[in-house]
Amino acid sequence: MMLVFGPVPSRRLGVSLGINHIPPKRCSYSCVYCQVGRTKHMETMRQDFYPLDQILQEVEIKIQASEKAGQKIDYLTLVPDGEPTLDKNLGNLIQSLQAYSIPVAVISNASLIDISKVRDDLTMADWVSLKIDAVIEEEWRRVNRPHRLLSLPSILAGMQSFRNRFQGEFVTETMLISNVNDSVSAMQGLSDFLLELKPDKSYLSIPIRPPAETWVKSPDIDSLERILAFVNENLPFMEVIFESEKADFVSTGDLGEDILSITAVHPIREKALALMVHQAGGNWHVIEGLIASGKITCIQYRDEKFYLRRFPAH
Repeated sequence: MMLVFGPVPSRRLGVSLGINHIPPKRCSYSCVYCQVGRTKHMETMRQDFYPLDQILQEVEIKIQASEKAGQKIDYLTLVPDGEPTLDKNLGNLIQSLQAYSIPVAVISNASLIDISKVRDDLTMADWVSLKIDAVIEEEWRRVNRPHRLLSLPSILAGMQSFRNRFQGEFVTETMLISNVNDSVSAMQGLSDFLLELKPDKSYLSIPIRPPAETWVKSPDIDSLERILAFVNENLPFMEVIFESEKADFVSTGDLGEDILSITAVHPIREKALALMVHQAGGNWHVIEGLIASGKITCIQYRDEKFYLRRFPAH
């Protein structure tokens, strides 16, 4: 399995080269909306996963291929199948990536942020996103389905400690789920916490990709209108990202391998995938072959088709 994928378009980071340094799917959460499915291995213990040299070698190859294709990379982004802070060598990896003179971003669920070494590691990055879907215990457990050893008060305190020392760009992300964390009390609690935390920016999202659980839905129009009115009045640093990503995925080499590495962590809409295949000089037979071999699958969500990586059962 390739550990580096893209470059891919990001609604927050421009053009991002993704680094998948956690095996699928090892995480401390099993979020109901996760785009890569339910967590197979619930963990909170930091471990060694992939050799640093292997990751850096793949990053080097992708950067060179992107330069040859005329594709500028805005960020090297640690956005794996699981939680990036589970990587015991996270700090060394971030420090090594800085040699490429491209900003390093980390997208974390914040579950281990109460560990001082995790905070130390994340301070080395240029851009850090921490998840905060709920500040109410019941809602947190229902949305994020955390590992039994995790504590929401400790996580919230750890986020504040990190904020007080981090010098880079600090953002938070919240996913709204209908009838779970979209109530007036949920938004008020979130607002109070964010106003104290003072991130550079907070992102508010709704599910636009196939979720882990089929019951997950976006808030209805009335709820969204109420939430947006509240946000406009109370959280000037919050930005909504309800739209889809641009359809400009790029292949930098082996089209089949690029599709597999991207769909492992980033389900692709049919239109975006068709454009990627066309720009690479391929045809749809590549996709049909990957489906026939059981390597990717196609699912319908709302009125769109999505293609994602199929992993063997263990």
